[in-house]
Amino acid sequence: MFHRRRATMAAFLLPAIVIYGVFMLYPLARGVYLSMTDSLGGPIANFVGPEQYRAMADDPAVTAALWHTVLYAAVVVVAQNALGLLFASLLFRRPKVRKALSVVLLTPTLVSPVMAAFIWSYLFAPEGGINALLGVLGLDSLQHVWLGDTSTALYAVAAVNVWMFAGYSCAIFLAGYMSVPTELLDAAAVDGASGWQRFRSVEWPMLAPALTVNVTLSLIGSLKVFEFPLVLTNGGPAGATDTLTMLVYRNVFGGGKFAFGIAVSVLLLVTVVVLSSATSSLLRLRERRI
Repeated sequence: MFHRRRATMAAFLLPAIVIYGVFMLYPLARGVYLSMTDSLGGPIANFVGPEQYRAMADDPAVTAALWHTVLYAAVVVVAQNALGLLFASLLFRRPKVRKALSVVLLTPTLVSPVMAAFIWSYLFAPEGGINALLGVLGLDSLQHVWLGDTSTALYAVAAVNVWMFAGYSCAIFLAGYMSVPTELLDAAAVDGASGWQRFRSVEWPMLAPALTVNVTLSLIGSLKVFEFPLVLTNGGPAGATDTLTMLVYRNVFGGGKFAFGIAVSVLLLVTVVVLSSATSSLLRLRERRI
């Protein structure tokens, strides 16, 4: 009876295992293999071992792109979740306008990333909407060539990412707020706790699961960013917004260095897995300690 049940379970799992193996494991293994060849994208490829990885380690463009990718992810994760938490906190305290404003905050996510990037490229232009607004407000000294300056370009691209997905973070934090027992909030209010004290001692600890989900999702998404730097700056100026995905795209599809680009994609995969796993584990550990 027991063996028959196990055979039945295996029969149900087999299609999923086959699909996962064909569409996930095989491409991954094939990519790792190709990164150890001299392939130019054609059918002929000679195995060269870790040669592409040695070339990658000696290439300053890869080091710079890795740094840009990590910095971009750090800016996006902090800013996106801070804004999402702020909006969720305000909406939780304003139930009458919660639905309407939630829809407004989620509206940017309905736009495709490429279209959003095109829109913001006009807003960031020297004669665009942001500089025009600063001029109207009398803040001419703050006007800037946002996407043309190496010191601001990466942050300007990150701002578009935050604008687009802060609504997602807000929705997840708001769901976390809804799970906070009202008895705890009422007890804190009766004890005379201020708004900040209620947030720090009651709301923030109860939002730990939502924080874990938000940080993990935003970290993975921002490490894989591609559309925003491609459309807004194409990696410029002077490589200031070159990320690992941009290097993969450039080498695989335009640089004639197919195997090298695949090796960079493996580096990106390792970076995403290591950083997201470590962050998620630390936040899960924090949840258990609360």
